Amino acid sequence: MADPQEILLAVKRASTYLYQLQEDRINQILQDLAIKARQSQEQILKANQQDLARMDPDNPKYDRLQLNSIRIESIASDIENVIQLPSPLAKHLAERKLPNGLQLQKVSVPIGVIGVIYEARPNVTFDVFSLCLKAGNACILKGGSDAEASNKTIVALIRQVLAQHGVDQNIVGLLPATHEATAQMLQAVDSVDVIIPRGSQQLINFVRENARVPVIETGAGIVHTYYDEFADLDNGVAIVNNAKTRRVSVCNALDCLLMHRAKLGELAKIVHPLAEYNVHLYADQEAYDVLTQAYPKKLLTLASAAHYGTEFLDYKMAIKTVANIEEALAHIATYSSKHSEAIITENSDRASLFLRAVDAAAVYVNASTAFTDGAQFGLGAEIGISTQKLHARGPMGLEELTTYKWIINGTGQVRE
Repeated sequence: MADPQEILLAVKRASTYLYQLQEDRINQILQDLAIKARQSQEQILKANQQDLARMDPDNPKYDRLQLNSIRIESIASDIENVIQLPSPLAKHLAERKLPNGLQLQKVSVPIGVIGVIYEARPNVTFDVFSLCLKAGNACILKGGSDAEASNKTIVALIRQVLAQHGVDQNIVGLLPATHEATAQMLQAVDSVDVIIPRGSQQLINFVRENARVPVIETGAGIVHTYYDEFADLDNGVAIVNNAKTRRVSVCNALDCLLMHRAKLGELAKIVHPLAEYNVHLYADQEAYDVLTQAYPKKLLTLASAAHYGTEFLDYKMAIKTVANIEEALAHIATYSSKHSEAIITENSDRASLFLRAVDAAAVYVNASTAFTDGAQFGLGAEIGISTQKLHARGPMGLEELTTYKWIINGTGQVRE
């Protein structure tokens, strides 16, 4: 097994040469990687099956772990989307001339070495590498043991493409899937510039509490949709169904439906499509009373306090009745993870209030929270969805993988 410290140092050394890669060469590497992903589908899926065989299919992570031909094609397409995006580097963010004649420029530059810790999501391996390379960064990957075979295979393919282009393969490093490797990465202040955890709230909390390297928090999504008294029923049916059932294991999936009390008469119609997916509802007393004769009893439970503030990542959803928008906003403020929140309403004043008051990375009016995604936002792919406020917020694409430096040109000025 490779020594984590040696991997960290090798990636750090390789990162210092990335400035030599021009955009057209980076794009060619990424194009060849997209081709390689398609050509190596059988090899990738074989490795993925090894990982899947070790996981219970009922585990909420199973869907995230699973790859198939459609998902591999989507991965390759996302890489090609990144190619089409303009380089985020060497942008002049600000420029000014001081009274003493000094010319100042604020220019975008790579962060350097980006470490990503993630669980059962082998697609992240492709996403992180393609975005980091396009933004001029090297990357250290720390996947979980549940996706070890998939990640090893994918990184090997990436390295093959780099070797074909004569580029140092160490611009991407995969650490062993051990707790010891995680600990070393979190302390690697001399090798890693920032760490981005992607996964459960437990993982994110662990990284935040134990890292000496700066951390950008991503991932955990406790997502609400508020059905206002001025909501359109057809919109409500479509949005709630899509947000909950499109893909339950992702962080933008709906966890809690907030119902205005005046609209409880429409609740049965809103949740009716969910029964086809066997979505288990945890409803407060008012909503429960409405649904007892309108929703399968085996899929209906009276909610407890624990059901609110839960990221289900499963075919489960909480329902809370509120008296007004202020009560809905208070509930969201209490339980939100600041990821994605939505309101369904035809009242522009209510929509405006919701947009102003809700503290989240993505706030929606009359749309499904399933759109919180880097590719959907036109970012190509994403390295994660930041739920914090410093440096990056929301889907993190190319621009969020850069920082800046000041360039000062003078003619001999000295300071008195």
